[in-house]
Amino acid sequence: MRALKTITFVYEPREDRIAAVINAGGAEAWSCWLTRRLALAVLKRMPDYLSKSSELAQRVPAPLRPEIASFERQSAIAATERAMSYGPPPVPKSSVAQPELAERLTITPQGERVRLELHGQSGEAAVGALTRAELQRIVHMLEGVVVQAGWVAAPAPAPAAAPADTAPKSVRH
Repeated sequence: MRALKTITFVYEPREDRIAAVINAGGAEAWSCWLTRRLALAVLKRMPDYLSKSSELAQRVPAPLRPEIASFERQSAIAATERAMSYGPPPVPKSSVAQPELAERLTITPQGERVRLELHGQSGEAAVGALTRAELQRIVHMLEGVVVQAGWVAAPAPAPAAAPADTAPKSVRH
C-alpha cells in the first residue's frame, strides 16, 4: 500500500473514465480508472457523510444543516487553495500509462482525520489520512472532472445575498 501524498484527476474521453493519479511523477506513483458508476456513487454519498460527521452541523437544527455544510465546504476550499496547482495537469504520461480499474474507494473516520483508501483490482492501493478540508477539496476536484466529462450538469451557483437597502422607500396610494 502506498501513501497518498498527491492526487490528480484526469478525464480520458476515449476511455470515458477518470484517471486518479496518485503521487504523479514520484517513486510511489500509481493510477487507476474511476468509472462513471464509482465516481457518481462517491459524489452522491459524500454530502450525507460530511453532514453526519460534522460536529458543527450536529449542533444546529436540521433545517439549517445544508447551509452549514455549504459554509464548511467553502471554508475548506479556501483553506486548501494554496496546495492547489492549476493549468494542464502536471501528470507525466508514465503515471497514467497503465492505470488499473479501481475496485473500491472507502472513507473511514479516524478522530480528527479521515482515512481515504483507493483500491485497484490487482490489489494495489493508496491510503491517506486527510483532514476534513482536504477531503472536501478532493471531492470538489472530482466534481469538476465529472462535470467536465459531461456525466452531470454543473451545479447552479449559490444565490447572491441581496444588498442591504437602508434608504427609505417611497409609498404611493
